[in-house]
Amino acid sequence: MLDKPQLRRTLKERRRAIDHATRRAWDDRIGARVLAWWQANPDATLGVYWPLAGEPDLRPAYAELAEAGVRLALPVVLARDTALGFAAWVPGEATVADSLGVAIPAELRMVERPDALLVPCLGFDARGYRLGYGGGFYDRTLAAPPRPRTLGIAYACQQAEFEIGEYDIPLDEIVTELE
Repeated sequence: MLDKPQLRRTLKERRRAIDHATRRAWDDRIGARVLAWWQANPDATLGVYWPLAGEPDLRPAYAELAEAGVRLALPVVLARDTALGFAAWVPGEATVADSLGVAIPAELRMVERPDALLVPCLGFDARGYRLGYGGGFYDRTLAAPPRPRTLGIAYACQQAEFEIGEYDIPLDEIVTELE
């Protein structure tokens, strides 16, 4: 089993190897699954993510959710070693890069933690654990009650085996481009 830093590099390489047309088709499939997941259990507010470095780009699905009246929120890093904050966001609204290079709304309208979160996964395992970039932001966010419903987002090629850390929290469900 690879150590986590080595596994992160391997998973980033796998993701980079997906050609543009395939990625677009897979993103559309994942987006359709996100819409079905939300329709099965609609929540008032949904935490979404801005795609980084090859993560599934679900912005077309976000637009459909917003049109259906769902309030969307993007994660905001408030400080190192803390849970994420969330800012209201409407598709098409201006964003700026934070100190980590992550897009956040240009006008921060902070909201309570959303009822449900889409959580990007660099890697994931069969038990529903997520491997992220190592900052621990999502684990700290999920550790604080009340825990939102979670849907991990990944490509199937990112499934891997890895050691679970004491602070790792499994996601409720993970969707990929596969059935």
